[in-house]
Amino acid sequence: MAELAGLVQRLEVAVGRLEAMSSSGGGGGSAAGSGVVSAYVEAYDSLISGPVAQYAALSQKIGGDVQKHAEMMKQAFTCQRQLLVTASCSQKPSDSALTSLLAPVSKVIEEVQAFREKNRSSPLFNHLSAVSESVPALGWVAMAPKPGPFVKDMQDAAMFYTNRVLKDYKEKDKTHVDWVNAYVSIWTELQAYIKQHHTTGLSWSKTGPVASASGGAPGRGAPAPPPPGPPPPPMDLDKSSGGDSGPVSRNALFASINKGADITKGLKHVSDDQKTHKNPALKASKGPLPSAKPSAARPTAAASPARTLPPVLELDGKKWKVENQEGAQGLVISDTELKQVVYAFKCNNSTLQVKGKINSITVDNCKKMGLVFDDVVGIVEVINCRDVKIQVMGKVPTISINKTDGCHVYLSKDSLACEIVSAKSSEMNVLVPNKDGEYTEIPVPEQFKTVWDGSKLVTTATEIAG
Repeated sequence: MAELAGLVQRLEVAVGRLEAMSSSGGGGGSAAGSGVVSAYVEAYDSLISGPVAQYAALSQKIGGDVQKHAEMMKQAFTCQRQLLVTASCSQKPSDSALTSLLAPVSKVIEEVQAFREKNRSSPLFNHLSAVSESVPALGWVAMAPKPGPFVKDMQDAAMFYTNRVLKDYKEKDKTHVDWVNAYVSIWTELQAYIKQHHTTGLSWSKTGPVASASGGAPGRGAPAPPPPGPPPPPMDLDKSSGGDSGPVSRNALFASINKGADITKGLKHVSDDQKTHKNPALKASKGPLPSAKPSAARPTAAASPARTLPPVLELDGKKWKVENQEGAQGLVISDTELKQVVYAFKCNNSTLQVKGKINSITVDNCKKMGLVFDDVVGIVEVINCRDVKIQVMGKVPTISINKTDGCHVYLSKDSLACEIVSAKSSEMNVLVPNKDGEYTEIPVPEQFKTVWDGSKLVTTATEIAG
């Protein structure tokens, strides 16, 4: 099945090339006069027919949310190919037109990330997260002068989740392992492609028309663009606001302008004793200069009040939503079932207690949040948080800490076998109970040492100084 899907993908690319060649004589065609796409578009087609097609085929084999995500990704690469076709036969446009050309790719990137957020309870959430964290790499077309390193950074952002997929399926299903390898190879080969064809940024044609915001440029056989329209009508000074209006004031204005250099003869001469920077006594007598009025500055987004969303604590299907809580101490979820999950989002200076046994808990984008729970059969995730405290009363197999600064985990006697996985986080501490009921605080290593032992890399945690 995977090989068949890959063959279909390659056929689609071939058909796309034939269509481009047949339409080269019209406006917006992908050919540059001769009906043949440029070398770097052909190289990009090889990327699509290679690792992208393999990733799509394996996603189809896995099915479900992963397959739906892959369809979005195929659309993203198709949109980017169209941009590359435009760039190959057009000169670089203005920034505003370029923004319009980039809009289709940006839209699909947003859809890919939104799909992951809408499906946090998916059993394939790690697959979705790997794609969602790295899909911004397709924004390399707007990066200069180092688009390649930008793609590498986005690829590294997915590593946390791809490693979890490998861990979960390494001994269960080789398809998922192949899926990870195929997906990672997309970004590896994209870096090689950028290094060869777009080292310092997207390469635009030095000849041909300037690319238009409509997403294309006319080929050599296309008719010339229509001449520009007539200039706008002259401003009606008779209707200008403020001061006297009418022919008299307008004629006076033109008369003043026509004076040329003589217009300065009406200015009053200011002697040195009247200049404050040369006469400190005069400056002191006038007092401090008035500060600029804030209203004179251009209004910014920060000047407008931040929109506050209403707090949420509700059960939506199988998901408990705890959102936008501010200073809410004593939040409790008690009527729970094993199939349910808890998702806490943007909760600040609040505490949440979850009673009973549930599937999983996610704490996302929270500050100074306290979480106490009984039993979790899946995983507890802490993502993009600051200064959170987690206390386990019963059992939990895995706690994940990602992109978080300040996290204290209090384990119970029954949860000492818990695995704690961390990435891109700092100030993490695990507190283990003693026989007398007190806790011993142990810091989680943040610094590592890696050496080559002759056959492989060996990584060990180093002691935290101080």
